[in-house]
Amino acid sequence: MGKLFAAFIIISLTTVHYRDVKQGGNLQIFLTVAKISPLLLLIFGGLFYLNSGNLYAVPETTSGSGNIFTLIVAGVAATTWSYAGFPNVLYMAGEIKNPQRNLPKALISSVLGIMAAYVLISLASSAIVPHNALIAESGRFANPFQYLPGIAAIAGGFLAIAAFISMIGATNACIMVQPRIEYAIAKDGLFFPIFARVHPKFNTPYASILLQSGLAIILLFIGDIENLLGYFTLSYLLQNALVYVTIFKLKTKNNYNPTYKAPAWRLMAILSIAIQLYLAYGTFVAYPVGGVISAALLIATGLPIYLYFSKRHR
Repeated sequence: MGKLFAAFIIISLTTVHYRDVKQGGNLQIFLTVAKISPLLLLIFGGLFYLNSGNLYAVPETTSGSGNIFTLIVAGVAATTWSYAGFPNVLYMAGEIKNPQRNLPKALISSVLGIMAAYVLISLASSAIVPHNALIAESGRFANPFQYLPGIAAIAGGFLAIAAFISMIGATNACIMVQPRIEYAIAKDGLFFPIFARVHPKFNTPYASILLQSGLAIILLFIGDIENLLGYFTLSYLLQNALVYVTIFKLKTKNNYNPTYKAPAWRLMAILSIAIQLYLAYGTFVAYPVGGVISAALLIATGLPIYLYFSKRHR
């Protein structure tokens, strides 16, 4: 029943983006505001708990196994999708007014805003929830709202609704931006031509939207959540690494003249590639190994397809 409901949500959001990119963007703004509102409430509530003593609690020492760096990379790899939204705005560049001005503003402000939000949410949660209770929730969601007066009685339902809205927002963002990637690749003659089709009335890449939403529904029914997360996390990290590698190729082209040039770009690119590959290793620790290996093999099948279209294009 849960998978049928998830498929219904995908179909509903797909319908919105099929008909109008502006409506889809407005929906994303609404979902973002709805998603941030409970977090702002948590941050505001945390201001009254800064003197609770929880921030200065001495944790109980526990024996553990495993290399600390392996555990950290596994934890970071498992939460990679929390940071996947930053580059998504770039995929919409062709449908953004004055991208030379608006894209840098959106990227820089979002990075600063998310950094501030994560720090404040972590601070508020640590101040509200007793440290030992937070440790005891290992492997489960800690619910800081249950410690806030007036919300404690409905804390479980409140957190569930907030998480549900957050997941809808993430799904809506994927449906909005991901088809633009395949559309651009197909338009350059490097992917199946059907993905390059644009609706004559709505002016949206409708074929790419429909095909990818259909594939998402198929994967929803044939895989479990952990294997799917492992697959998409690995593919996302490898995709990022390849994107950073391209900067070295682009720098050799005479017609490459970006409006923004990053300082120390070689060092930044090398560090970015190394981090993505290290996190890709972390997916083998954080997710079922069998599912990640299957994902790697599935990803590898894209290479001969790319070589075929690349040769055909030349």
